[in-house]
Amino acid sequence: MPDGANHLCRRLIEGRIGRRDFLTAATALGLSAAAAQSLLAGTASAAPTKGGRLRCGLAEGGTTDSLDPQTYTDIYMLSAGFATHNTLTEINPAGELVGDIAEGWDASDDAKEWTFTLRKGVEFSNGKTMTAQDVIASLNHHRGEDSKSAAKSNVDPIADLKADGDHTVVFELSAGNADFPYLMADYHLLIMPEVDGKADWQNYVGTGGYVLDSFEAGVRTLLKRNPNYWKDGRAHFDELELLVIGDVNARQNAVATGEVDVITRCDLKTVHLLARRPGVKVEEETGFLHYTAPMNTTVAPFDNNDVRLALKYAVDREQLLEKILKGHGTLGNDHPIAPSVPYHADLEQRVYDPDKAKFHLKKAGLDSLTVDFSAADAAFAGAVDGAVLMREHAAPAGIDINIIREPNDGYWSNVWMKKPWVACYWGGRPTQDWMFSQAYAEGANWNDTYWSHERFNKLLLEGRGELNAAKRAEIYGEMQQILRDEGGVVVWAFANYVYAMSDKVQHGPDVAANWELDGGRYVERWWFA
Repeated sequence: MPDGANHLCRRLIEGRIGRRDFLTAATALGLSAAAAQSLLAGTASAAPTKGGRLRCGLAEGGTTDSLDPQTYTDIYMLSAGFATHNTLTEINPAGELVGDIAEGWDASDDAKEWTFTLRKGVEFSNGKTMTAQDVIASLNHHRGEDSKSAAKSNVDPIADLKADGDHTVVFELSAGNADFPYLMADYHLLIMPEVDGKADWQNYVGTGGYVLDSFEAGVRTLLKRNPNYWKDGRAHFDELELLVIGDVNARQNAVATGEVDVITRCDLKTVHLLARRPGVKVEEETGFLHYTAPMNTTVAPFDNNDVRLALKYAVDREQLLEKILKGHGTLGNDHPIAPSVPYHADLEQRVYDPDKAKFHLKKAGLDSLTVDFSAADAAFAGAVDGAVLMREHAAPAGIDINIIREPNDGYWSNVWMKKPWVACYWGGRPTQDWMFSQAYAEGANWNDTYWSHERFNKLLLEGRGELNAAKRAEIYGEMQQILRDEGGVVVWAFANYVYAMSDKVQHGPDVAANWELDGGRYVERWWFA
């Protein structure tokens, strides 16, 4: 098999090229006409087919959900957003950054000016042709001092953006940012039509493969295929039905009995039994997902770093990994950078040590400590069981963790970033700057520890504009160390995405793991056999 043949087959399976282009490219690789035809026949049997309604049982979603992309926090809204809209860039199934609405981009030498070239002929589902003005209005929807958008940290570096004709957008950044195109793949930054200078999110019109038919927050969303979708080889289902099924046993029963075709977040205690069911397959991906316990560092006792360190040493990560994740992941080390992310720092692993926890309590002037911890399985499957284990681990250190079991519905709007210490998860981000900027930078809307560290924030700006790889590694290594030792979060594990589906559901040979279910793009990438 000549070099490039596997890549060529993957592109055919994913619907990115047709049969004629496949044969032309195969011949260019050196295959004979007969060999190219044989390879085509074997590959085409796995290529996508159109039709059917994909029914999705999703773990997350709440009655407080909104169509406004500023507010998205869960897979329910992420799925609806990626079904109906596009972003400037996307992470492809192989984990690479590629263009979505943008077909290409260039940067100045100092990475302060970025020029994005938009695809021509892209239409919104209402027939309006997409232009640079739509992109500008869509990004401005998240900008401004009063913005509450979860993606505000992504667009804050933009000092100015302007159109250069209908198909070019020029970004002027306040400082160089070598990772800027990655930020444009954020699922909040959906491209919406511009109306009177503003992005029209209320009518939920997008350029995506599906059109919204009905929406019930936290319950059910129905979407129908956009017959004029501009992207070849995508959006294979006739309809999508998104259902919020918060109870993990109900989700697994639904896929086992054929009531739904795909579910998220399998019960890791029983997933091996689910995998034995006829017609059901279980899949697993390793990405950036991590499970955390963020503390509000502006309120007592979490405003004392010795208290935070005591709690970090009082968590037995290995037991949590074994009993909650059943080994489906790797140990966390109190910072959010997964081993697969560039510039990951190889720091000494923090381990369970009740004596060190007592030492730090004493430094904080305490002989014992009682703290509340809020948890619900909306945070992640097994979060409440994990909280019980944490309480057991902490007791020998003189720490009493009072578990508050919160309702699943409304957890992300009423508990996360509202209560002082909570269970949480992060899908992670593919670059250090993106992760740090969105969750740990001073003033970031999703800084769920309300943490501010002068040196960390200074390094964040330096790393963003540094183009030398060795210097970036030094900067990001120090930032991980600072966050590990002075931050307000327990990161106890990097967890695999474990999900189940009917064996009729098919996808390409690669599945993205930047977010669950093929980076949330399953709605347009997958198909029925």
